[in-house]
Amino acid sequence: MRKTPIRTESAPAPAHTFHQGVRSGPFVQVSGQGPVDPGTGEYLHPGDVAAQTTRTLENVRAIVEASGATFDDVVMLRVYLTSREDFAAMNEAYGAFVTRHCPSGVLPSRTTVMVGLPREEMLVEIDAFAITG
Repeated sequence: MRKTPIRTESAPAPAHTFHQGVRSGPFVQVSGQGPVDPGTGEYLHPGDVAAQTTRTLENVRAIVEASGATFDDVVMLRVYLTSREDFAAMNEAYGAFVTRHCPSGVLPSRTTVMVGLPREEMLVEIDAFAITG
């Protein structure tokens, strides 16, 4: 299978040497996304992990859709949090988003880890793996 880059203006451009995502056959891997406005490149919602989670998932969804998949095709999401204290607020925003965007009712698998992220204003980063029909 040949791999192809995924590009969309509906999600932030990568800041480093990687693509927003890569597709190989039915497999789609989305690079880690943060709470960035795609139009301005600005980090949004300082200090508000719930709002950052929603914005980050919107960026993930835009890349998944640019690959030809839907958010309902996502089988795995990995969430990286900077603070254990933010887990409940992230989890609530995450749950609302995935429930709304997975009409099949089959929610993606998930791993959540506590990490240091590259930008101080980032409270959350999320990547995704999808498999298309």
